[in-house]
Amino acid sequence: MARAFAGINMSDAYDLDDERAPGGRKASLGQIVRFMWKHWSSQPGKLAWFGLFFSAAVLADLAFPFASARLVEALAAGPTDEGRRAAAYGYGVIAALAFTFYVARNVGVRFWIPFAANNMERVVVDGFRDVQRFSADWHADNFAGATVRRVSRAMNAYDIISDTMVWYMLPAAGVLIGVTVMTALQWPLIGLFTGGAIAAFLLTAYLMGRFYIAASLREYIKRDTAIGAALADAVTSNATVKAFGAEAREHARFGAVVNAWNTQARRTWRRSTDSWVIQNMLLFTLQAGLLGLVLLEWGAGRASAGDAVFAITAFLLVSGYLRTLGENIQNLQKGIADIEDVVAYANAAEDVRDRPGAAVFKPGAGRISFSHVSFAYKNAAAPLYSDFSLEIAPGETVALVGPTGSGKSTFVKLVQRLYDVNGGVIAIDGQDVSAVTQASLRQAIALVPQDPALFHRSLRENIGYARPEALLEEIVACAKRARAHEFIARLPQGYDTEVGERGVKLSGGERQRVALARAFLANAPILILDEATSSLDVETERDVQAAMAELKQGRTTIVIAHRLSTVREADRILVFNQGRIVEQGRHGELIAARGLYARLNAMARGDKLADEAA
Repeated sequence: MARAFAGINMSDAYDLDDERAPGGRKASLGQIVRFMWKHWSSQPGKLAWFGLFFSAAVLADLAFPFASARLVEALAAGPTDEGRRAAAYGYGVIAALAFTFYVARNVGVRFWIPFAANNMERVVVDGFRDVQRFSADWHADNFAGATVRRVSRAMNAYDIISDTMVWYMLPAAGVLIGVTVMTALQWPLIGLFTGGAIAAFLLTAYLMGRFYIAASLREYIKRDTAIGAALADAVTSNATVKAFGAEAREHARFGAVVNAWNTQARRTWRRSTDSWVIQNMLLFTLQAGLLGLVLLEWGAGRASAGDAVFAITAFLLVSGYLRTLGENIQNLQKGIADIEDVVAYANAAEDVRDRPGAAVFKPGAGRISFSHVSFAYKNAAAPLYSDFSLEIAPGETVALVGPTGSGKSTFVKLVQRLYDVNGGVIAIDGQDVSAVTQASLRQAIALVPQDPALFHRSLRENIGYARPEALLEEIVACAKRARAHEFIARLPQGYDTEVGERGVKLSGGERQRVALARAFLANAPILILDEATSSLDVETERDVQAAMAELKQGRTTIVIAHRLSTVREADRILVFNQGRIVEQGRHGELIAARGLYARLNAMARGDKLADEAA
């Protein structure tokens, strides 16, 4: 098996360094803070009530060492009447503080639960919305599995960051500052030592996290994301895997990706453990130093037995908060690393965006106009279109033919405004496509692609996707027009049959007919048929061609085809070459002209003109 992968670095098979939001940058710490505050401030009422109860719990916790000290001093006075009263009072204070602490935290969490759940929902829903904003290019450049893992992981990352900040870091800060100040007021030297030890602990935790753990943690997150990418890549291509009997090969490939994660996880966890060792040494120093200084004060007569109890209780309180704080600083870093991609998505401007105040497209007869259009793909050495102009009349059927890469598919993508042009204007029914909303424009264009991708939903939902409010009767009528009703009716669950991911439970011809039924239901004035019959058998193609002929009636239709037999009846054939229209006319006219179209047609037939073309 190792020989089968010679020369392939399996750990880098799913290198995701370039998979970022448009703009190519990760989110900054400031952007992450603003992102978190936007969600925290979205429910001010719940946050205020939680803050009130949680502050009461922190104050009760902070007062506990003082109450313990007073109780011990009362007990040290002996069982006198005054001592009993003081002990009873001290017991009552401690009981009241404990009761306040537990009640306040438990009531506060009742406000925190809906607050956190609502925000986690918004994080993942907004992340999905932001991903959908990005261009077709962005989605083509990114692993779907990696994107899914990033968005879904952000929800838990928000929870980790919020819990770490609110349940650990803020209470710890209040207690640590309070204990340091109150200790310094009574014993300046002990207060200075306590404050210095706490500062050293926090500084060490920060520096270790920032410079020793952070880079390793980011690599760990990248390897974790690669697992999702590799898994989705193999699962969605399972038919290809089985076709080549490559299950063992894919198992080895996936195993290599997980092994890379394993290696990085162990490295990251070891570094975290190293950090904990140093932090525990600092906690020991704080413990020994604090108790030693209190004993010195006691020996000099400046501290009572109650003061010693205060020091011990304060240390237990402080060390508990510091220990969890050190651990949670690392949790906070992991949460930040997990959420930064989704924060970058939220802050990124999409490549193709609606203008402020963009109008809703108003469907008309379907006139399409390209006026002096220039367009280049990103990173392309030269523009594909330069000063390109074309008019397509309402109701006209236009076929686009030409060699691969000549600009046919780009033409229909520009009509749909999947890209913005670099110059010139594309107008439909007199409306500049860049001045209207993308959603309303695309709802006026029905697309039947070469390989329709259906949702893992019912046939009813897939056909009804063009118009979700459509009644079943309307869906059935469109299925009949698309020659799809017959095969659907034979299925045990009929229109409620689920079709599998991307429609894998259906044949190519069945998927094509479902896509045609969806186009019938959309009832859009413009129809795009992108190689819609190229992969069908002769009998199925005949049925689909008949359905398409009916679908084209009264619509402006753009047909992309390599099989020239499918465009003979077009009103006009446009022959593309290197981003230009080099010929146009009807089939017979172009054959008679003996130009590029005639040569392409000859190649398709395999006659002598093919040899001449070569």
